[in-house]
Amino acid sequence: MDKFKFLLFDLDGTVTDSGPGIMKAAQIALSRYNIEEADAERLRLFVGPPLDKSFIERYGFSKEQAWEAIGHFREYYNKTGVFENSVYPGMETLLKELKDEGYVIAIASSKPIVLIHKVLDHFDIDKYFDVVVGCELDGTRSKKSEVIEEVLRQLGAMALEHGLANAGHGSPDEGQLIRLVKEKSVMIGDRCYDVEGAHSFGMPCIGVLYGYGSRKEMDEAGADYIAATVEDLRDFFLGD
Repeated sequence: MDKFKFLLFDLDGTVTDSGPGIMKAAQIALSRYNIEEADAERLRLFVGPPLDKSFIERYGFSKEQAWEAIGHFREYYNKTGVFENSVYPGMETLLKELKDEGYVIAIASSKPIVLIHKVLDHFDIDKYFDVVVGCELDGTRSKKSEVIEEVLRQLGAMALEHGLANAGHGSPDEGQLIRLVKEKSVMIGDRCYDVEGAHSFGMPCIGVLYGYGSRKEMDEAGADYIAATVEDLRDFFLGD
């Protein structure tokens, strides 16, 4: 679609199906607190939002307990669970086609940045992304709005360097660049946090239904567009 130039993709549940590894790691972490969680639907809720939020809101952990649980989560996930993952069918082809059409593509994820790069490198899809932003291991920049802000900042700097943004007379400052990029940007994700983060900047969001959210979640969050499949995403951006 011509109105967009910059595409911000969530990672988990949007580019890759990371659920199996995340759910297994969450199950192991919960077991350390004598919580034997066998409900797959409750474990699915760990895919997408910051981990501390899930432990606190779903299981009543204190902030301190949540970060202790994240340590247990990472014992399994960072070595093994991160690779219990797969690229959604058709996604790599779509990313290549989008690049060939001149779109600028970014990852905007609440996943730790070191793990994002580990996933992208493992599946050899890092080459499709111009900007990659996630959180830090200490939880810094874990809110989706914070992630998106940093993506827009980096895209703005890149746009200025490559002549993709024109603010009129003079050199635009960082705020102007962010506004210019935002006007041509769209977020793509599978959870309400993606929609809410995008809307906090006045950006539209495409809610995908093949990940770990639901149509109800997308509707309640106010997703601007819906893509049920990867092919729907292709039609949205590349359809005749």
